[in-house]
Amino acid sequence: MLRPFFSIIRRSFVSNMSERQTALVARGLPKKEPIIGVQDIIVVASGKGGVGKSTVAANFACSMAKLGKRVGLLDGDIFGPTVPLLMNIHCEPVLNDQNLMIPPQNYNVKCLSMGMITPSEGSVIWRGPLVMSAIQRLLKGAEWGPLDVLVVDTPPGTGDVHLSLSQHVPITGVILVTTPHSAAVQVTIRGARMYEKLNVPIFGLVENMRYSTCENCNQRIEFFKNCSTNSLPRKLISLPLHSHIAECSEIGVPIVIKYPESKYSNLFTQLAKKISEILDKQKGR
Repeated sequence: MLRPFFSIIRRSFVSNMSERQTALVARGLPKKEPIIGVQDIIVVASGKGGVGKSTVAANFACSMAKLGKRVGLLDGDIFGPTVPLLMNIHCEPVLNDQNLMIPPQNYNVKCLSMGMITPSEGSVIWRGPLVMSAIQRLLKGAEWGPLDVLVVDTPPGTGDVHLSLSQHVPITGVILVTTPHSAAVQVTIRGARMYEKLNVPIFGLVENMRYSTCENCNQRIEFFKNCSTNSLPRKLISLPLHSHIAECSEIGVPIVIKYPESKYSNLFTQLAKKISEILDKQKGR
């Protein structure tokens, strides 16, 4: 009984639309426009949850700010926002005369999240259209500028948030985050394929929690000896697992701020410099 259903799905993926059909579909899509005062939008993504996207996004944003960039951090996870905790911002954004939200700022990074608007104990129970409207409001309903870079922390999966971002604003590039575990890598590959289909450039991969370093003997301890991320885009940095990460997340101080001379912070500085170089090359600097 399921064969006709699956054959319809298979045909829908392989059929090519005519120019007229493409034009009709395009009419119903939102118009892609840049955010006023924002030069570049960088998305931090992974198909898999629990791989450290939000931690990477927060520390990357702070590292870019330490390089002298004007930086914003948008929490795109409508259902599970964590930017208020990671960046220690729990106040509601105020509105300006144009009814635009003014993102609160900490560590020289402007931040905006649904977690600043909804009660911390409450849950957001919304269908797709409301989620897409919320993303649009956070993107276009705020006074972000002037910014050199807006970092967007996205939720797991390849759903409404990712599609809304790609439809509403021009994304400069994507940073993928994964652990080397096969279950995470396989789902991250799907996330990468989605952005490739949307014609969004992928800057590279942040490999997270692959190893730890013993504080007594300085020996590197590998957690994923037989796992590989070679099937993913090029590796930008490989981050260790360290107790300071959990400590900093709980108190709302990114590790690059609390421990600026640590090896972990140096890796994020490398990441920020690599991305800055990519942005400069794109602009022909």
